[in-house]
Amino acid sequence: MLWLSMFLSQTGRFLLTEDLRPREGVMETLAGYALCHGDHRIHQDHCLLRHHGASHPPLDGAKMAAYEPKNILITGAAGFIASHVANRLVRNYPHYKIVVLDKLDYCSSLNNLNPSRPSPNFKFVKGDIASADLVNYLLTTESIDTIMHFAAQTHVDNSFGNSFEFTKNNIYGTHVLLEACKVTGQIRRFIHVSTDEVYGETDEDAVVGNHEASQLLPTNPYSATKAGAEMLVMAYGRSYGLPVITTRGNNVYGPNQFPEKLIPKFILLAMRGLPLPIHGDGSNVRSYLYCEDVAEAFEVVLHKGEVGHVYNIGTVKERRVIDVAKDICKLFGLDTEKVIRFVENRPFNDQRYFLDDQKLKKLGWAERTLWEEGLKKTIEWYTNNPDYWGDVAGALLPHPRMLMTPGVERHNWTDEIKSLSTSPDEAKESSTAAPAATAKSTSSAPQKASYKFLIYGRTGWIGGLLGKICEKQGIPYEYGKGRLEERSQLLQDIRNVKPTHVFNAAGVTGRPNVDWCETHKQDTIRTNVVGTLNLADVCREQGLLMINYATGCIFEYDAKHPEGSGIGFKEEDKPNFTGSYYSKTKAMVEELLQEYDNVCTLRVRMPISSDLSNPRNFITKIARYDKVVNIPNSMTILDELLPISIEMAKRDCRGIWNFTNPGVVSHNEILEMYKKYINPDFKWTNFTLDEQAKVIVAPRSNNEMDASKLKSEFPELLSIKDALVKYVFEPNRKVPAN
Repeated sequence: MLWLSMFLSQTGRFLLTEDLRPREGVMETLAGYALCHGDHRIHQDHCLLRHHGASHPPLDGAKMAAYEPKNILITGAAGFIASHVANRLVRNYPHYKIVVLDKLDYCSSLNNLNPSRPSPNFKFVKGDIASADLVNYLLTTESIDTIMHFAAQTHVDNSFGNSFEFTKNNIYGTHVLLEACKVTGQIRRFIHVSTDEVYGETDEDAVVGNHEASQLLPTNPYSATKAGAEMLVMAYGRSYGLPVITTRGNNVYGPNQFPEKLIPKFILLAMRGLPLPIHGDGSNVRSYLYCEDVAEAFEVVLHKGEVGHVYNIGTVKERRVIDVAKDICKLFGLDTEKVIRFVENRPFNDQRYFLDDQKLKKLGWAERTLWEEGLKKTIEWYTNNPDYWGDVAGALLPHPRMLMTPGVERHNWTDEIKSLSTSPDEAKESSTAAPAATAKSTSSAPQKASYKFLIYGRTGWIGGLLGKICEKQGIPYEYGKGRLEERSQLLQDIRNVKPTHVFNAAGVTGRPNVDWCETHKQDTIRTNVVGTLNLADVCREQGLLMINYATGCIFEYDAKHPEGSGIGFKEEDKPNFTGSYYSKTKAMVEELLQEYDNVCTLRVRMPISSDLSNPRNFITKIARYDKVVNIPNSMTILDELLPISIEMAKRDCRGIWNFTNPGVVSHNEILEMYKKYINPDFKWTNFTLDEQAKVIVAPRSNNEMDASKLKSEFPELLSIKDALVKYVFEPNRKVPAN
């Protein structure tokens, strides 16, 4: 019998079947011939064959000695697939110690591991695989002999928007793990979890799926990073003898999956009566495996997989995306003509992935769950757990990378989802949108977006004013109960409130002034830096915009921005004032927050409101001083600007904004207004900065800030002097006008 059958497709791939043992010299001859004739693909396949064990005899799962691990490290185990694997191993092998490592990114949850958490053979460690110190520490202290490496960024849409994150997680993270394995020298199995997408697009007319020795031709940033990680794994296996095994799997579905992926997204949209957005024309073909079947496959690979080999975890049963949508509509009783919407395709969307699944079957694994059965189980789970992932509206977008990844311009997800509810023809006829899955009635055409705000800083001046503004505007809101330093409490607030936006008006400014911070530095750091970053990070994980009320007291007049010049500090300027510890912490956290694109930083400066009885009001303060300096400064009229901050949230504004009224006003000019409108007998005395320094602990910031960016967004914004008259002095006038 011919030992090798080669099928040449239009892409020039060679797919191998039957006995994989090449006779001596045959592959070398083929590879040399290919290179001489300019076809590097045969040569590359030869190299892959040599690595992936083509010279070994055929696998016979029944005859192989099963591998027995003792202490297993599973990376990314709070994610979807890995959590099912971890729970299965903890349940089936109580004598194995299962250590799971996960940084709890947006698409992972400790709840996924609830079945395992009470078990004595289970241990969870929060951390990043990119931390070499942590990985080395775990391998050593936990005596790890086996690694199952699932941790990765996996959503293709996100990779088009921020491919560097995929390189960092998928390639660098894998490299850190491999190096730790090399250094410790104690690993007996390293199972690297890859994807079918590394093979690239399969020809539409191919009748044989991609074999484990097929060429890798990734077509998107995600699959390219997974292929790159595979090359590192292969290199460490060859160079250092690391006992590696690689798996490449089809799409997986089932309970607990974060709804950025197709099936859970369609289920949740159907549950909410919203349209099902399909990329392109829906003809793309995919294969789907139920999560428990995949967990069993990894159980088999762990115990029976042979070192140096690759195993496809797949099914030959394929479905078009449009058919998946129709099947879900059928189970919900929805009219496909009304709820399916075709949207813009991905930059590149592989038409088909098709795997040869025979190699793993020889180890004894087989797909058990029928498509209809698995889909019903999955729908039942999401129906019973609709709020499992909290507010995931951002993930339900046709292209969720616009909300879920850093460095990408954001859009209003509420409007975008609702805009799909009506087709162009229906819009012209003003007909109704898609019917809800749980009711016969139809929803009306897109309505005004609804909001709910979560506000931190209830006892603070700005936080209290925000609540009053929300009441006046009819916006539902709640104050956060959790401490900013306690991540779990913040997550609980978000789960309970289900906000559309988060406002952070909490912070330490000093009691009664910033001098307090000089002797309470740890408290100042804890709230102003750690707490603020913690909230920003939690909001990013949950896909929420955070409006952060910061300060402009991080600048002081200098040679480039001299006093009285009219040249103000812009948003991109670096802070230059370090006179007070309060300002230091604010400058520090502002710089760090630039890594979070879900944050809108508003630089408030010397805030003033119409409430002249409030001791925090800048006018109230200086009116009570015996002496004041006289320096022009930028200032914030809260009565005008706090409502603007709410509008900025609605407009999805992000980045840094100088949050002051245009122009400057001096202490004397304000007190002259106070005398004119409030108390004609009021008197005051000026003193110099040097004299002021003798009665305060920390120096004060004086500067002019350029508010042109804010003015451009809100042309109606008044200058500081006009705003003082309109919002502060006229409403409080006690001196009759002439």
